[in-house]
Amino acid sequence: MTKTAADPAPVSAFDWPPLIVANAPNGATRTKADHPALPMTTAELARAAAESLEAGAALLHFHVRDAEGRHLLDADAYRDASAAIRAAVGDRLVLQITSEAAGRYKAPEQMAVVRDVKPEAVSLALREIIPDEAAETAAADFFAFVRRERIFTQIILYSAEDVVRYGALKARGVLGEGQDFPLFVLGRYTTGQVSQPSDLLPFLAAGAQTAPLWSMCAFGPKENACATVAAGLGGHVRVGFENNLFAPDGTVAPNNAAQVQRACDAARALGRPLANADMARKLMV
Repeated sequence: MTKTAADPAPVSAFDWPPLIVANAPNGATRTKADHPALPMTTAELARAAAESLEAGAALLHFHVRDAEGRHLLDADAYRDASAAIRAAVGDRLVLQITSEAAGRYKAPEQMAVVRDVKPEAVSLALREIIPDEAAETAAADFFAFVRRERIFTQIILYSAEDVVRYGALKARGVLGEGQDFPLFVLGRYTTGQVSQPSDLLPFLAAGAQTAPLWSMCAFGPKENACATVAAGLGGHVRVGFENNLFAPDGTVAPNNAAQVQRACDAARALGRPLANADMARKLMV
């Protein structure tokens, strides 16, 4: 068959951006009662980070806990954990703190800890930081600070409606200028939640224009199937015990590194290259 000038050029797998594989090793609510390998202490986070790096992760999304093991937003705790992780992995992982409310914090406290820590990267749930129109003025000031400090910003979106609202806020300047890294959450933190790859489609339909750089996380044993589909569609992925404790066959995964390894193996099978931390930093700028 003769190719004409009107025919589209073939797309190589290597035209994809390198895949950013993030590990979320602990989350806000799970404990060692859920899995003995779930990292809760600073030392355990550092060890999990090193193992995830070895498996292929480029970014670590982590939570810190108080003395009773509860979710904590505390600048000193974040600094201590970050220092321990850096001692273990150097700058070979992007370190992303969370601002998650988890039923304990309100938007002013969430924004305050980010201002205090000035982390390399942070995740921010749109619904929590800007719950309504009245919160937009404070949020705009906060996002201006985030941009000035060059903090890599991941906006957490829980539905197609969130994606549409994100686009509107971005267009009106509430979120400031610069690149974001939206995270599409396929499901909810509910007992027995099992995400499906098809759960990604409404997000993509709503955000094709407003979220060119995106990632996703999923719940349950189909996490890796969701990650594989996302990787094949040009997105990025977050895996780990925050959202899923299971292998694809339904057995309990041994550790976070196993979840990372599966996502990296799937990317290699697709022919998609993996990003290291420096590549991820360039993509997120």
